[in-house]
Amino acid sequence: MALKLGSIVAVLGGELQGDADLLIEGLAPLETASARQLSFLSHPKYQSQLLHSKAGCVIVSPQMRALALARGACIMSEQPYLYFARVTQLWKKSLPQTVPPSIHPSAVIDPQALVHPSARIGALCVIERGARIGADSVLKSRVTVAENCVIGERCIVHSGVVIGADGFGFAPNEGRWEKIEQLGAVSIGNDVEIGANTCIDRGALQDTVIEDGVKLDNLIQIGHNVHVGRHTAMAGCVGVAGSATIGAHCTLGGGAIVLGHLTLADEVNISAATVVTRSIHRPGHYSGVFPIDDNAAWEKNAATLKQLHRLRERIRELEGKFAAQEKSP
Repeated sequence: MALKLGSIVAVLGGELQGDADLLIEGLAPLETASARQLSFLSHPKYQSQLLHSKAGCVIVSPQMRALALARGACIMSEQPYLYFARVTQLWKKSLPQTVPPSIHPSAVIDPQALVHPSARIGALCVIERGARIGADSVLKSRVTVAENCVIGERCIVHSGVVIGADGFGFAPNEGRWEKIEQLGAVSIGNDVEIGANTCIDRGALQDTVIEDGVKLDNLIQIGHNVHVGRHTAMAGCVGVAGSATIGAHCTLGGGAIVLGHLTLADEVNISAATVVTRSIHRPGHYSGVFPIDDNAAWEKNAATLKQLHRLRERIRELEGKFAAQEKSP
């Protein structure tokens, strides 16, 4: 398939500099794009790639106008990355569509579950008693929605997701573990996307809650009674322990960990591989990653870190002695 540049701009807006009749046959990164492909420049640090790109047209910000025009055709937008996202949506809508059955014959749906007629349920899905799936939501293959869990409208749930498994709750009893029955469920809002093989556990007493617009990547673990605020996004392999509260419009980088019962305020951004060990009450960007180094240097630095507490106490002792000397006549 192909779309004319002019037709793209007619739908999405932006300012086109170049041949409106140029046929675009695909989308590609700057470094690999060909003369029949559309690309984008999302950050000025990649402008050297822009100069050498063979793309038929590039989406750029107005600040990159002169540089882009020196190279060739461009579409100017205040938010090039967002514009490119909308181009991908337009492109997908333009592809030849096959209409799958709304419910795949291999799906297993309990008679007491409620699936909206406009929802689509993929192969080998399991929807258990009392679960509810909202309008226009899509469950890909092998999704499990356990009893009484709710998925809102226009959600996308990718393959292998498990919603509503028991939370990890056990009480010690004379060297053994006594199971704490998980009596809550999972409540997922509208416009949520959940990546492949992510697990969201049901609450122990109250529901685990995922608010509207949340985006979860693959292989994420959300523990029981977690509350995730609207439009928060988490990258792959994030782990959120039980009863943590994540605010709205937060981001968590890949492999980040949030310990249980902590609270993150709205608009908190956590760097990849960071372990959050205390609540964060102010918006901002937080990191806690010990830098990589060659092994010998890393071991020396790690050994030094172990001495920090003792060094701190010695410094306090010396400061106390120094202060006492200053006070003495």
